[in-house]
Amino acid sequence: MVSFIHDVLLDLNSGDEKFSEITFILPNKRSGVFLKTELGNLLDETAFAPAIISIEEFVEHLSELKNISNTELLFEFYSVYSKLTKKELLEPFDSFSKWAQILIQDFNEIDRYLIPQEKIFDYLSAIKDVEHWSVQQDQTELVKNYLSLWKNLHLYYDEFSNNLKQKKAGYQGLIYREAVNNIQSYIQSNEKKSHVFVGFNALNTAEEMIIQELLENGLAKIYWDIDDHFLSKKNHDAALFARQYKNNWNYFNHNSYNWIISNYTKEKNIQVIGIPKNVGQAKYIGSLLEKLHKKNTQLNNTAIVLGDEKLLIPVINSLPEKLDAINITMGLPLKSIPLASLFENLFHLHKNKTNLAVHYQDIVNVLSHSFARPLFIKGKTDYANLIIEDIQKHNLIYVSPERLKQTAVNQSEAIDLLFGNWYDNPTVSIQNCQQLIQKVKDYYNENKKDHILALEYLYRFNEVFNQIKFFLEKYNCIANIKTLFGLFKELLNNESLDFRGEPLQGLQLMGMLESRVLDFETVIISSVNEGILPAGKSNNSFIPFDVKIENNLPTYKEKDAVYSYHFYRLLQRAKNVFILYNTEPDAIKGGEKSRFITQLEIEGIHELHHILISPKVPPISNTQITISKSELIMNRIKEVAEKGFSPSSLTSYIRNPLDFYYQKILRVKQYEDVEETVASNTLGTVVHNTLEDFYKPLIGHFLTIETLKGLKKKIEKTVTFHFKDIYKE
Repeated sequence: MVSFIHDVLLDLNSGDEKFSEITFILPNKRSGVFLKTELGNLLDETAFAPAIISIEEFVEHLSELKNISNTELLFEFYSVYSKLTKKELLEPFDSFSKWAQILIQDFNEIDRYLIPQEKIFDYLSAIKDVEHWSVQQDQTELVKNYLSLWKNLHLYYDEFSNNLKQKKAGYQGLIYREAVNNIQSYIQSNEKKSHVFVGFNALNTAEEMIIQELLENGLAKIYWDIDDHFLSKKNHDAALFARQYKNNWNYFNHNSYNWIISNYTKEKNIQVIGIPKNVGQAKYIGSLLEKLHKKNTQLNNTAIVLGDEKLLIPVINSLPEKLDAINITMGLPLKSIPLASLFENLFHLHKNKTNLAVHYQDIVNVLSHSFARPLFIKGKTDYANLIIEDIQKHNLIYVSPERLKQTAVNQSEAIDLLFGNWYDNPTVSIQNCQQLIQKVKDYYNENKKDHILALEYLYRFNEVFNQIKFFLEKYNCIANIKTLFGLFKELLNNESLDFRGEPLQGLQLMGMLESRVLDFETVIISSVNEGILPAGKSNNSFIPFDVKIENNLPTYKEKDAVYSYHFYRLLQRAKNVFILYNTEPDAIKGGEKSRFITQLEIEGIHELHHILISPKVPPISNTQITISKSELIMNRIKEVAEKGFSPSSLTSYIRNPLDFYYQKILRVKQYEDVEETVASNTLGTVVHNTLEDFYKPLIGHFLTIETLKGLKKKIEKTVTFHFKDIYKE
């Protein structure tokens, strides 16, 4: 198989240009590694490496602005919002962030597609007026405040963008708009520089203008990767953007369109495999790789492309142990790491804390966590287990830190750190979280070799809290633990733990977007279901559909076309393709196979081999469990008999002798949870014991009215005694 990158380099090498003088611009950084390797294999002599950058890096260079994180953008926007909004109308940061993220995304789209801002903001304001019946004179204060936000949208945008530009920073759309403004000055100062754009598909308006300007001035070449089969069919979405550029760009009126290839119609082995559940797909990928590994131990030209990136962990756990090398391009989301749940439990505990006492379930959740447990192990004593047993034994519902210290002697520091008062103060909360990380780190450092991964988790989370600390000190708008928890979850959603691997060796495991520009002989694509590939209709925007159409902003139609291009591009040069989909109709995003599979069937170009996989269920033989009555067991039965058999124990013996054996003979007790309200069996035991106290002394005597009147006076005292005995504290 000859890759697209190899073809591009061969074409350039046949011309007069020197590679060292070219700037290669690619859709992502990852493809640059493969380009550099291909270039090294192509050249016979030593030469300076060319500049290889992503489109985002190139645009940042043009705009002279630095891209900042979504979280920092949110804080910058809140500063602008606070400045321009009346104090009585000002929303706290946690409620502001819910709608501000969508608004920033809309700003981003408007700028990337170079839409005149004033026009579209006035349009949006007018739409909101109509939606809320603004023609009525007696508007409520709520409606007036809501509409004032939309009327001032242009002011917010101007202040926000100007504020960012002063700081030499910006979001992606603002960077693109500034890059377009600076393209002419860039061309004048780089008249001899050569640019090569490789493997692009869906360009925004700003990218189109930048690339066209460089092409028209003879400073660039562009190489597309589109198959003639898609381009020749007017309704095929895989070539939706390629057709537009070929027909609409003036440059292609007098220059050739490089390249239109014919690889898709070549013979391919395509298997379409239906598998129940996502975990089933992960397990099947593992078994499929074992078969491929027997044929080719290297798997250098094999890629697993995850349609749904949530399958990352199940797939990693299903990989065969025989694999020598694997490269994972995706990061492990921090929210999926076990340590995340410990901090979520802690924030939940302190966010809902109304007084010094803590609900028992919150305590149990924290103490049962694998990262908190080491703090309570001293020698052979597990103080966390002692605390949990004490809570169950005394039926404690709300427990104070002081009570915990009485149970776990010499554990005051750890108890104060986890369950002490955080005073609803974000600064104190961050300090305690970082102290907790340090203490757990000290414990794991005693045996580093066995805890390398855990120490990596701790390091990464310490970085997250340092980020929060930076935002807290710089912007000062996090007022309480609830807001802090919201920010923590936001960072967890955006941050990931990167895998280390050799990017050019072995099996490649990647998401759909990471596959851009790359080619593989064997491709395994998972989760090819509607709602995943393609993603389908989703409108996370304040801009209505008709307004997007009028202003040439992308809608779900264009987004589906992007997925279509990536899917079919993976198939273009591949020889073996395995398309997996979830057959289960009860899955949230599964059940219906993707339209891409149906399209392949209708085209009829390739013979599709359909397979339905069902999980292997091992045969389980029903063997009777027999327990012989040894001398020890008989002695234990006699002990129980001397105390007497209760009706429930006799019922247990008749219905399921094994339960009787475990509970009465082996004394294996069921886990007893804390009773927050009196359970029916507890109430029954109290009544039973009270009646036993009343009537046991009267065995062999006749009941008289005087006796019953005497017992009636003892009811409250006896019932209270047994409640304290059975229900505990």
